[in-house]
Amino acid sequence: MNKKKCIAALAALALIFAGKVNAQSQQSESDMYIRLDTIKLEDVVVSSLKIDKKLAETPANLSIVNSLDFKRNSSFTTADVLSKEPGIAMSSDGMWSKGLNVRGLGEDRMVTLIDGNRVETATDLTASLSMIDVNDIERVEVIKGAQSVLYGSGAMGGIVNVITKDGYFADKAYVHGSLLGGFNTVNSSHSEYLSVLTGAKRWYLKLNASYGQAGDVMTPEGLLNNSSYKTNNVSAKLGIKPFKNHIFKFQFQRNWSNDVGIPGGAAFAPNATADYKDIGRILFDGSYEIKNITEKFTSLKLSAYSQEIVRNVEMQPNSRTVDTLPDGKVKITTPRLVTPNGIHKTKGIQLQTVFDFTENNTLIAGIDVWRRDVETTRTKYVNVTMLKPNGDTAMVNTVERHETPIPNSSFTSAGIFLQDEMRLLNDRLILNIGGRLDGIIVENDLCYDVDYIIQNGNINNNPPGQRITYEADKSTDITWSANIGAIYNMYKNTDLVLNVARSYRAPSLEERFKYIDLGAYVQLGNQDLKPEDGYFADLGVRYWGNRLQIEGSAFINRISNMIVDAPGEFIYNTTDGTTDTLPALIASNVSKALLYGFEIDGSWMFMKNLYADFSASYTIGRDTENKTYLPLIPPFSGRLGLTYNYPKIGSASLSLLAASKQEKIAEGEIPTDGYCRLDLALSTRIFDFGRCGLQIFGGIDNITNTTYVNHLSTNRGDIRYEPGRNFYIKLNFTF
Repeated sequence: MNKKKCIAALAALALIFAGKVNAQSQQSESDMYIRLDTIKLEDVVVSSLKIDKKLAETPANLSIVNSLDFKRNSSFTTADVLSKEPGIAMSSDGMWSKGLNVRGLGEDRMVTLIDGNRVETATDLTASLSMIDVNDIERVEVIKGAQSVLYGSGAMGGIVNVITKDGYFADKAYVHGSLLGGFNTVNSSHSEYLSVLTGAKRWYLKLNASYGQAGDVMTPEGLLNNSSYKTNNVSAKLGIKPFKNHIFKFQFQRNWSNDVGIPGGAAFAPNATADYKDIGRILFDGSYEIKNITEKFTSLKLSAYSQEIVRNVEMQPNSRTVDTLPDGKVKITTPRLVTPNGIHKTKGIQLQTVFDFTENNTLIAGIDVWRRDVETTRTKYVNVTMLKPNGDTAMVNTVERHETPIPNSSFTSAGIFLQDEMRLLNDRLILNIGGRLDGIIVENDLCYDVDYIIQNGNINNNPPGQRITYEADKSTDITWSANIGAIYNMYKNTDLVLNVARSYRAPSLEERFKYIDLGAYVQLGNQDLKPEDGYFADLGVRYWGNRLQIEGSAFINRISNMIVDAPGEFIYNTTDGTTDTLPALIASNVSKALLYGFEIDGSWMFMKNLYADFSASYTIGRDTENKTYLPLIPPFSGRLGLTYNYPKIGSASLSLLAASKQEKIAEGEIPTDGYCRLDLALSTRIFDFGRCGLQIFGGIDNITNTTYVNHLSTNRGDIRYEPGRNFYIKLNFTF
């Protein structure tokens, strides 16, 4: 869609919006048909701040997306739906591998939680949000802003808390379930989801299974090759309440994907093709909670989890190197296959207490211990052909290089945290003050550039020039974080909200120990990295009335010791006693980042059953040390939508998503043009058939088949276009 069409579409929506304002009726709230995808601010309950509390009483800036939002959208992945929220942008490598960027910071500076369990992958090519069954999500809470006090290292940009559907206790025994199926035309994808739930007064059991398959994506400019995937998921939840106020919960999740195409990316050569042959996540967790122990001792909860992520990649380099030797012979090196594999294990345990000392004072205190272990391997299969000066073949060798890209290593964090909530000035002021202290231990094994070589079937465990990349080591660090949050009720239904925080991020195992040989140079980790530390502030205003809800905020986030890859030299020792150097990009604490911007989000019901929603966000990111812009900063973007709800039938929503040109870019980035995209979403009410029910969802994404580029996906090489027009339909059958 060109600029003129974009302006015309915005004007049309604005005229419709304005024309209906005078038609407002003076009906009571109970007579209104409230929008399907939200509830009143004062009624929304969130859990991302360690206890359940109303959103209106939460100083943090949150975006909430619920299960109905996922059903009403095409919902390829969790990131697709979340990216429509202000301040949240999506990065992608194809349709499966997607991540989030919140206020200019990516997933490496966010903490992703699935039912309270930390997802630790921290690799360039692993998208944590893609390893979630999107059909099994109850809601997603995104906290925008530093939250290290409650969640420790990494939460400099915020928290993504994915809460999956759960069972419930009931006075009478019950059995029911749901079957959800969907289809998208843009990549001929289909998915099927089955859930069965049963329970009684003292127990419940929930079982889920799903399967999905997608072909290559069609863009307005043609087919996006190597973007297909297959996925399958199973999960189970068990709740037991043996006594009053005593609750045991257990959970198992297995999310697995196969043959996931990666269309491109910075890690691969332009002509290379790569696939996740297997990428999956397995989780076991359990918790025991006692509620209302005494009048003041409200809750004691002990939880533990064990999670494993498997990542197996196959890359076809599709290249060769030809060298002429001094004796006139020609050496042809042809890489056939590269297979990076990794196992990421995370285990954790947490003890949390809640004390209600008075009606106006609540204290949360806890101990949080978690550990991440990484095991990686990489095998390179290469053919080496030697030609005589006359062109005849002199020799053909097959070589297998067995490497360890990251040494076997572990990251252990142990922290203690406190957060106190006080209600002052007759409940007009809510004040949150918190602090945290963490100890971190990092250990690694001795690591070589090449573990061993198999040449023509013969193993050589000590090949010439074998490099020592990392000596065995152990390091410790102690760091702290703090926050102050406040809500002040200025007028009826109007609050002033302030958040100030100090956060930190300890270097990941990848940043400490990575070794990627790119031929002319290497990408290298750094064992001497310091933690990043940040100072964050967010000031906003919230208003919620019978017809209008609106929230606006401005933020600033300053990060010191920011870790980036800087030019340098890798000085290495070999196993035969020699020393040499290689050009390298080395992870270094050389940058100071300053991110600032604003957001606005709201909805206006201007007549019965008809409302508008709107949002806008803008972020600027600068490296103040080097006087440059930061990479991967989303452009100014916004959303304007109209929804009509007809209770007897259903609802229809028309939304316009727009982004401006992004020219404030880092070195090596590609500038992107602005765009407008028009979407339509339809949904019916639930049609009852006795004990069964049926609800239908459908719509059109990118109605005008606009060619556009997502700035955060420009690292995909030459293939940068987003999906074209997509028709989708979903059927949700309950029983």
